[in-house]
Amino acid sequence: MKREIMKTGDGSFTIHLPEINEQYHSKHGALQEALHVFIDKGLKHKSQKQSLTPINVLEIGLGTGLNALLTFDFAFEYDLKIDYTGIEAFPVTKEEWEAMDYGSFINGGKWNAIYTKIQESIWEENISITNNFKLRKRQLEFKSIRDIDAYDLVYFDAFGARVQPELWTESIFKIMYDALKQNGVLVTYAAKGSVRRAMQAVGFDVERLEGPPGKREMLRATKI
Repeated sequence: MKREIMKTGDGSFTIHLPEINEQYHSKHGALQEALHVFIDKGLKHKSQKQSLTPINVLEIGLGTGLNALLTFDFAFEYDLKIDYTGIEAFPVTKEEWEAMDYGSFINGGKWNAIYTKIQESIWEENISITNNFKLRKRQLEFKSIRDIDAYDLVYFDAFGARVQPELWTESIFKIMYDALKQNGVLVTYAAKGSVRRAMQAVGFDVERLEGPPGKREMLRATKI
């Protein structure tokens, strides 16, 4: 499927898929969305409630690497240890991630080398990006995840239900529920009623929260 680099509303870039009119990140602002949904409502929320580290993060849709880099930045600022696993069936190309240049948008360009290291890390291996940030990139479909009680936080950043409804079903959220530890948290930009009900059906306690720019609401789910 054809992929194009697209400038979003906050000046940062994303990948646009014209055949299905879908983006990897919000067209209203890729950076703003990631910060609001995954860092503020996800990592910051979880770090305030969890004293033990490392915090084990699972990203569903590693995509461009933006969420991983922002997680690194937050962890550096607050001296957190992070074990980060990113799942991606169709990795972006070097040409694509270099064009998006996220390292230049975060912390005054301080993390250009870190962004490159994240992107160039070998798949299926545990890589130490720094002493406090461990990364494992896994190339597989989301339905093939078999982890049990392994993660404190899930970033659910799959393509929207409009184009991939099969990723927003009870069966997928049961996999997410099982992969999380007790009191683990899942955050997503989505807010559809069908998504919330699928989460609740497998046991999640679900909150509606204020959404990022361009979206009224988002969801945060806790394994209880």
